[in-house]
Amino acid sequence: MSTKFPEYKGLDLPKVAEEILAYWKENDIFEKSISTREGSEPYIFFEGPPSANGMPGIHHVMARAIKDIFCRFQTQKGKQVKRKAGWDTHGLPVELGVEKELGITKEDIGTKISVSEYNEACKNAVMRYTDVWNNLTEQMGYWVDMEDPYITYKPKYMETVWWLLKNIYNQGLIYKGYTIQPYSPKAGTGLSSHELNQPGTYQDVTDTTVTAQFKVVEDETYKASPLAAFDGSKYLMAWTTTPWTLPSNTALTVGKKIDYVLVKTFNQYTFEPIQVVCAKALVGKQFTKKFFAAENEEDFANFSEADKKIPYQILSEFKGSELLELRYEPVIDYVQPHDNPQDAYRVIAGDFVTTEDGTGIVHTSPTFGADDAMVAKQAEPQIPPMLVKDENGNLVPLVDLQGRFRPELKEFGGKYVKNEYYDEGEAPEKSVDVEIAIKLKEENKAFKVEKYVHSYPNCWRTDKPILYYPLDSWFIKVTDVRDRMHELNLGINWKPKATGEGRFGNWLANANDWNLSRSRYWGIPLPIWRTEDGKEEIIIGSVSELKEKIAEAVEAGVMDSDPFADFVPGDMSEANYDLIDLHKNVVDEIKLVSPSGKPMRREADLIDVWFDSGSMPYAQWHYPFENKEMVEETWRKADFIAEGVDQTRGWFYTLHAIATMTFDDVAYKNVVSNGLVLDKNGQKMSKRLGNAVDPFTTLNTFGPDATRWYMISNANPWDNLKFDLDGITEIQRKFFGTLYNTYSFFSLYANLDNFTYAEADIEWKDRPEIDRWILSELHTLIAQVEKFYSDYEPTKATRAISDFVQENLSNWFVRLSRRRYWKGEYAHDKISAYQTLYQCLVTVAKLGAPVAPFFMDRLYKDLNGLTNKEAAESVHLSDFPESNTAFIDTTLEHKMQKAQTISSLTLSLRAKEKIKVRQPLQRIMIPVLDEAQREEIIAVQDLIKSEVNVKEIELIDDASGILVKNIKPNFKVLGPRFGRDMKVVANAINAMSAQDISTIENEGEITVDINGKSVTLAPEDVEITSQDIEGWLVASSGSLTVALDVTLTDELKKEGIARELVNRIQNLRKDSGFEVTDKIEVQLQRDGKVEQAVNDNLEYIKRETLTAKLDVAEQVTNGIAIAFDDVETKLAIKKQ
Repeated sequence: MSTKFPEYKGLDLPKVAEEILAYWKENDIFEKSISTREGSEPYIFFEGPPSANGMPGIHHVMARAIKDIFCRFQTQKGKQVKRKAGWDTHGLPVELGVEKELGITKEDIGTKISVSEYNEACKNAVMRYTDVWNNLTEQMGYWVDMEDPYITYKPKYMETVWWLLKNIYNQGLIYKGYTIQPYSPKAGTGLSSHELNQPGTYQDVTDTTVTAQFKVVEDETYKASPLAAFDGSKYLMAWTTTPWTLPSNTALTVGKKIDYVLVKTFNQYTFEPIQVVCAKALVGKQFTKKFFAAENEEDFANFSEADKKIPYQILSEFKGSELLELRYEPVIDYVQPHDNPQDAYRVIAGDFVTTEDGTGIVHTSPTFGADDAMVAKQAEPQIPPMLVKDENGNLVPLVDLQGRFRPELKEFGGKYVKNEYYDEGEAPEKSVDVEIAIKLKEENKAFKVEKYVHSYPNCWRTDKPILYYPLDSWFIKVTDVRDRMHELNLGINWKPKATGEGRFGNWLANANDWNLSRSRYWGIPLPIWRTEDGKEEIIIGSVSELKEKIAEAVEAGVMDSDPFADFVPGDMSEANYDLIDLHKNVVDEIKLVSPSGKPMRREADLIDVWFDSGSMPYAQWHYPFENKEMVEETWRKADFIAEGVDQTRGWFYTLHAIATMTFDDVAYKNVVSNGLVLDKNGQKMSKRLGNAVDPFTTLNTFGPDATRWYMISNANPWDNLKFDLDGITEIQRKFFGTLYNTYSFFSLYANLDNFTYAEADIEWKDRPEIDRWILSELHTLIAQVEKFYSDYEPTKATRAISDFVQENLSNWFVRLSRRRYWKGEYAHDKISAYQTLYQCLVTVAKLGAPVAPFFMDRLYKDLNGLTNKEAAESVHLSDFPESNTAFIDTTLEHKMQKAQTISSLTLSLRAKEKIKVRQPLQRIMIPVLDEAQREEIIAVQDLIKSEVNVKEIELIDDASGILVKNIKPNFKVLGPRFGRDMKVVANAINAMSAQDISTIENEGEITVDINGKSVTLAPEDVEITSQDIEGWLVASSGSLTVALDVTLTDELKKEGIARELVNRIQNLRKDSGFEVTDKIEVQLQRDGKVEQAVNDNLEYIKRETLTAKLDVAEQVTNGIAIAFDDVETKLAIKKQ
């Protein structure tokens, strides 16, 4: 057993992490952090499962650090924190990766490769990088149970999901509908609205737009309309940003109350005379650039193709209601709707029509637009969608599921409607949008063609444009529960609050029904079986129930045998569940029998993978088949979760929706919504841009502690972090370097004095004031940090700890107390100094342990390992410190703060004038505002004088006129507040007298008259500075002003030389490897100045350097040359 505190030769954070990680493993520290809290209040944490088929990035270090912090903190607070790891194993990320590897597309599944083989490939791929993820998890110090993770493809997990679906179905909240849905042709599946609203899905794109001319049919309806009053062909103008939908146009929609006009002009491409209809309010937007308002008929008669400007004239005005039921010719007439074609190509009314842009007439394609489909159904008779019969007799749109036009569209057939759907390098120069635009131009059917920048949604996984497409899908009726979801959300503590109230709250308030269907292969099958006519259906909620239904099907002759014959219902062993597979390739072969005796097949869809992850609170425990009571009483609701802000449309949403529908309660009480990790220039990281940061390289280079501390202290978790490796270096040096040096200082002198904390604690009241002060600051810090962690504010916690270590502990307490460690007897004062510093270091280790788990454990073990003051074998098994109010002396803290501020101001003035701190100065002058301030400064004046190296402090009356203060407005603060009145406010501030400045400093505010109104100004509204006076430098901070006398007398200069010599001798002692207790002999070479300084300060130099003999010689051989200021000499030392 060592009797010394460990000492080190340098700080190596990666090595510390490596050694402590080995210690944790060897001693089962993570397991003990849970087992030692058995029977304690649980703290429930849900792990948002990552997908292990991709590599982790630096942002995962950030996300996992945030999760780890609060679990470690709550463990220290005495709670039992079980945290189960998880793997998200289904869905598009896996499938698309496998398709790329195998060189296939979705259409090849079932032909070139069986569904069974494909799913097996997905299963093998999904856990490919688990070792890499596990390594990252270990290396960064994220404690989570990786030995028993939940895995979403496991039968037990899938069974719970089926149970949840059945429960929701039984509430009447699941239905089938044929609707227009977001669809990803490249992924081959529909998407839910929350997937469509993932960050980054909407992107600005430049598309070809067409304002098409639809020729009005001159039938009986036309003859009764206001258009018939004028001779010539009439055209209805409609604008579209998706020309590829024009072949599927079956209606034009107008606003009944909107004013429309008939305009006479010429087509700018064919130069044919035309009469077009558009909204009156949009004439100015449509007839721009090339057009001019004609003044008479001659402008039309004289027009020729060579003219640069085209005349136009408004012929008549009418309401949209007067256009209803007009018929028109389609602009591309290759096909007609299969059903009720006679009801197509009519003008109908819609409330969504506006005059903000376009023409005020909306091109309507019920096949490809939800609003279009709705308004088409409301028309009487209904407008048919453009559907044609395929080779199998099924009604299908003109665009197939891969995003290609059908052959019915002649020259456009087989072409993708978006160039982005082509494989790389295969896209044609002209997109179909451009080809259609050219065709319409040539046929006098395009009034205007132009490029247009607008926002368009992309698939969140393929990053390719989506289409709005008619799909037969299963939905969860979120609209029935969204009010309750919104109400429950009000009780969740969101960090930041704005995300919960704004982004998430607004999303809930307007939530659409959840499209549950996915036309894919690797995922959880929708457990609904239906008869062919769709009139009978059942939903299965467990494997046991499925076996019962299979038995009925076998008995009815629908099935030959039970594929799950070996499965034993009620046996919850892993071995039993390993006998079955609930994936599509297996369950699609299962046919059931309906109550009326008809065969039933499973609905082909899988479920949205986001339902998988949203089920994890229950599925991770195989609820309700196992752990029913545990889940219902405790584990269905997390105390805390954390993921990226994008999960407001993903995991956060699905957790909340499923919990609301299942338990009418929240799924989580506190949620931290993480921001993005950007590069140092604020750009998103990506391999393509070459700015991605490798997490393993970062951790190996800087260590996990510095990386985690940098990430957490640099920005709030919910703000975007500009990740800069130089910032980690600074954290290494400033925070960990300072803490390491403080420990090294302690261990060096504690070992010299054989301090082992064997003595009883010295009473707080019996300790010196400096010890009482740092302990007061320590207990104030404990209270602050506990509150910050409890409020999920880790950034505030790290900054408070860092400030304490650097400013209070190292820069103030240790520096002011260092003589107590290396001088004097091992008695009351020295023991108090050791005990106080030990207590500070141990407490800092506990406070910082959640964020810097490795270094703080090393610090704790190095301290407690010798003293055995606590029984815990790791800081992570120790209790969080408790703040003792009896140790907090706010008066003492305030007084010391005053000393620190005055010292800081004085040192800044020295730095400004480039006067070293070792050079003594005569005095500082401080104006005092009142007697209380005077007494505070007098009480700490010796400290200040020692710290800033001045001989005296002179306190003067602020009204004495010796110091002149100036005041000016703080425009950054006042500008937003006063706006146009800013100039008046600025003039009032600039005109303030010395008495006014004194008022705002003493009373904290001043009232001024601004345009007849009384306005109160605070100190932060103004900037107060002091003028330098001759021979002095002046600095201010708040109400404190310090003037430094920078005049150097000969005596001061000589003392400065002596102090510089002490520094050089001490450095040489250290470089020579002398022990701190070794006495030495010193030789200095004369230079005309050194000898005078030595003679006047001989005892001081000898005392400070443990010098027994000091000689000044004419010549020093074997010495080292030293030079500073205007002194040049040689120095030699030897051990006595």
